[in-house]
Amino acid sequence: MTRFGVFLLGVGWSVGLALLPGASIGATAVVLGDSLSDAYGMPREAGWVARLDRRIGPEHRLIDGSISGDTSAGARTRVDDLLAEHSPDVLLVIIGGNDGLRGLSPQRLRENLSAIVEAGAAAGAQVLLMQVRLPPNLGPRYVDAFEAVYPALAEAHRLELLPFFLEPLVDRPGMLMDDGIHPTEQAQAALATFVEPYLLDALERVAPARGQSSDP
Repeated sequence: MTRFGVFLLGVGWSVGLALLPGASIGATAVVLGDSLSDAYGMPREAGWVARLDRRIGPEHRLIDGSISGDTSAGARTRVDDLLAEHSPDVLLVIIGGNDGLRGLSPQRLRENLSAIVEAGAAAGAQVLLMQVRLPPNLGPRYVDAFEAVYPALAEAHRLELLPFFLEPLVDRPGMLMDDGIHPTEQAQAALATFVEPYLLDALERVAPARGQSSDP
C-alpha cells in the first residue's frame, strides 16, 4: 500500500469512529466555588472535584475553578477569565458562604450571583446553582434572607437549583472539621457522589449539542 493509501485509510478510520452511533463527544464543566470545593486542608487531588473528575474519566472534563476564602464578589471578578480559558459547557456555581460569614447584604449577594450567571449564559454555558446554607448562629432573620436569594435567583434565571451538598453530612461523625464548616477528607467521596448525578445529567445534555455544532 502506498503512503497516500495509508493516509486515506487513517482518515477514514478516524471519521468512521467519529460517526459511530453513540460515539462520545466530551463536554467540559467548571466548578466556581470557595473552600468547600477547593480541597481545603488537604491535597487538591483528595478533594471532591478531583475525585469526581477521575470518576467521570476521559468522556468529560471537570475543572476546579474554586479558591479558598473566595466570595461572590471575588468569583464575579474572575469568572470571565475562567470562561475564556476553558470554554465550559457547564458552569456549576457553589459560592456565597464567605459572604454570609462576613455579613454581606443579601441584595449584594444576589447582584454578584446574577452577574456570574449572566456571564456564564453569555459564554454559552449551562449554569447550575447550588443552594448555600449558613450556620444558624448568624441569626434567623439574616440567614433566612440570605438563603432565600438562591431559589429566587434560580427562578428568575430558570436555573437548576441543587440542594446544599453539606446538609446530609452535618450529623454524620467525621464529616466536618473541628470548625464545623469545612468537609473533611473523609467526606470528599460523599460530596462527589452527591454532585455526580446532577453534573453528569447536565454534561450529557450538552454533549450532543456540542457535537452538532461542530458538524460542517
